[in-house]
Order: sequence, then structure tokens, then C-alpha cells
Amino acid sequence: MKLKRKFYLVTAAALFFIGLGIYLGFWQLGRAAQKQTLQAAMQAQANQIPLDAQGLAQLPDLAGGLHRPVRVAGTWEPAHTVYLDNRQMDGKVGFFVLTPLRLQGSGQIVVVQRGWAARNFEFRDQLPAIQTPPGLVEVQGQIAPPPSKLYEPGAPGAGVIRQNLDLGRFQDETGLALAEFTIRQTGSASEGLSRNWPAVALGLEKHYGYAFQWFALSGLILGLYFWFYFFRR
Repeated sequence: MKLKRKFYLVTAAALFFIGLGIYLGFWQLGRAAQKQTLQAAMQAQANQIPLDAQGLAQLPDLAGGLHRPVRVAGTWEPAHTVYLDNRQMDGKVGFFVLTPLRLQGSGQIVVVQRGWAARNFEFRDQLPAIQTPPGLVEVQGQIAPPPSKLYEPGAPGAGVIRQNLDLGRFQDETGLALAEFTIRQTGSASEGLSRNWPAVALGLEKHYGYAFQWFALSGLILGLYFWFYFFRR
């Protein structure tokens, strides 16, 4: 009776953990499929015709135009340029440089992520030598959310060099009526700025790797169960 009870308990536990591993494996595959759909939607947006200033003004919200290309003309607001610290590009740490752009035609003001510039680690308050052309300029890029936020101890900074940028706070700070999205400028390096933006990582490989681990764990439990209760005997 004790052997039978032990057999039933071990069998029930094995079936439970095998089923759990299979369920979690398929769940990870489902997450991967969702992200594949998202990636296809992002690529479809990126392949559309670039929006001009009028098209940007008619966007219903950020989600409606995210990743879509734009080609606009406007004038910089250099007095409100911000340098986001501790940002990486090509494996190097420096600044993301952001400047509001007043669009020609609509008057809309959009913060432009202009590119990356190296910083002087010996003189940390020294700003990089970048150029902000006066007058009318043309900017090509993609609609993007604000840069991701990094950990920042204490109250958010409000200087020229800061860790993060909150568009709502920045609007109150500058008095500019800012759009809820930004433009990530693309193209070759210019004006002292690099624009080799990293591709958006959705982590598809991570989900496939987790799915393989769960399926492998289920297979291992099944193999051990048969080995100890059937083949070994």
C-alpha cells in the first residue's frame, strides 16, 4: 500500500510539473507571437510616406503615428536645448541632445532627439561642441516617444544637463506648447552629433529561449519518471 501511495503521489507530481512546463512554454511562444505582430506593425509604420508639418498636426495621438517617418521644416529653439546624461550609442556613454523645433506652417513645437554627443569625463559640466543652425532647417526622422527614463535619485533635474526629460514638466518649465511625442532625427552624422540609433529590441529571442527551457524541463521530468519507474526496473 505504501509503494502504491508513493507511486501515485510521484505520478501526480510528475504530471503536474510536466503540464506546467508545457503550459509555460506555449505561453512564452504566445508572447513571442504578440511581439512579432507588434514588430510587423512597427515596420509597416516605418514604410509609410513621410508626414509633413500638416500631417503631424492632424495626428490623433502618439499611438497613431509612432515610428512613422517625417520630413518637416522649422526653426530651432536653441535656448531650450537639453543634454540627457549617461546615454549610450555604439557602446560609448555621452549625451542625447534634444532641442524643440517650431514647425513651419503649423506652428507646432516638437522636441527633436537630434543625436548623440560624447562628453568630457574630466570636466563633467562642459557641454559638447555641437552646432544648431539658425533660420529654417529641414529635419528627417521618425515619430518616437520621449527617451526612456533612467534611475534618478532625488528630485528630477531641471538644468541644461539632466538625467531624464518629462515632456509635461518641460512644457511648464519652458512655457512652450509641446507636442506629446518627439521626433528622433535620422540620417548621417552632422552638427557634431551621431545618429546611429539602436534598433528597438522586443526580446523575441528571449521568449523563444524561455519556451525551449520550459519544454526541456518537462521532457526531463518525463524522462526521469520513466527511467526510475519503468526502464530501471
